[in-house]
Amino acid sequence: MGKTNVKPAEGKLGILVVGCGAVSTTFMTGVFMTRKGLAKPVGSMTQYDKIRIGKGEDKQYLPYREIVPMAELSDIVFGTWDVYPQNAYQAAMYAEVLKEKDIEPVRDELEKIVPMKAAFDKNYAKRLDGDNVKDCKTRWEMVEALREDIRNFKQSNGCARIVVLWAASTEIYVPVEESVHYKLSDLEAAMKADDRKHIAPSMCYAYAALSEGAPFIMGAPNTTVDIPAMWELAEKTKMPIAGKDFKTGQTLVKSGFAPIIGTRCLGLSGWFSTNILGNRDGLVLDEPANFRTKEVSKLSTLETILKPEIQPDLYGHGNDEDTQYYHKVRINYYPPRNDNKEGWDNIDIFGWMGYPMQIKINFLCRDSILAAPLCLDLCLLSDLAARAGRYGIQRFLSFFLKSPMHDYTQGEEAVNHLYQQYTMLKNAIREMGGYEPDEEID
Repeated sequence: MGKTNVKPAEGKLGILVVGCGAVSTTFMTGVFMTRKGLAKPVGSMTQYDKIRIGKGEDKQYLPYREIVPMAELSDIVFGTWDVYPQNAYQAAMYAEVLKEKDIEPVRDELEKIVPMKAAFDKNYAKRLDGDNVKDCKTRWEMVEALREDIRNFKQSNGCARIVVLWAASTEIYVPVEESVHYKLSDLEAAMKADDRKHIAPSMCYAYAALSEGAPFIMGAPNTTVDIPAMWELAEKTKMPIAGKDFKTGQTLVKSGFAPIIGTRCLGLSGWFSTNILGNRDGLVLDEPANFRTKEVSKLSTLETILKPEIQPDLYGHGNDEDTQYYHKVRINYYPPRNDNKEGWDNIDIFGWMGYPMQIKINFLCRDSILAAPLCLDLCLLSDLAARAGRYGIQRFLSFFLKSPMHDYTQGEEAVNHLYQQYTMLKNAIREMGGYEPDEEID
């Protein structure tokens, strides 16, 4: 390692996951199986990726753990909250993502993970109906109860550090309300006044995590930490935050494929994306108010990569106003597929002299198989950021997220271009390792 100022990763790292469904149980099972040498953590950047440090004769390609002090998989302890009381083994079997033969060898470890009662409000996810729920009179009581959960878990498991990860369902869309969401004092007042319209349960988890000195990661498109009041709390508690929404299937394709069109200076008339999925995520997203939250996060990706104002000839056509290509995103709940999501992208492009062409991408992906390594990377890298003294929005984690957080109050635009995001990630790792962050983002 270079001359790094990052605190060492000593002791146990507690990862507290909100939601004990398909994604979180696939994540936990994979970590346990990898620890036993029975599986490989494929898809995880922290476990496989190698970054160049130095130039010329000093050039080396090293895994992250040789550049910065990372927590080991053997140091991880899992806990969870869920509206359903089933332990992680039962939940993993129920999710039917993994085969029984890939769950059984770590059954004992999974059975020990019994969800704590969730801070839940049915109005935010009408399709969920669990009874393992905290009896809280107000949003502020939710915060206090969750803080107590975090403290108890940390103490009883002998954890040195905690990270809190949201891997639960998408909540209904909460528009940003300046009078509630811009200042921390207003947010706290709204929690104490039990303003259920503006304070989602996820905000209580985020507030509790940050207040207890734990980084918070938002793996759904919820508004949760994407508000100035939470940024203020993260600054105050000197904790990292990241979000929002795991970039797993279709958006990963979009953020990687759109640069091909842009780099080759081809035109785009329209991009139609549709998905079918059948897991709990699909069920919740079948509710229009919950889909709205998702749609906002999925739509923003393309618009920041292929910009009509920079290339009007190429991207200034397509919709009714004739100012931009047509972009549509759809998600359909289709139970037979369960976790095996299918995404179709139908892309209408044009080339020389405006002649039309088409590209079709059909991605038959497994949602949780793609999300699990992202969970691992986000947790390990958020823990790293905290030990490196980095706090507030962690823009270098945009690579893993569908709708990366940015300061929209200052007119900042998110970086959605996959290769620019990767450069940001590499530069941050280099910098934390005490090396020169030497790649430019064009």
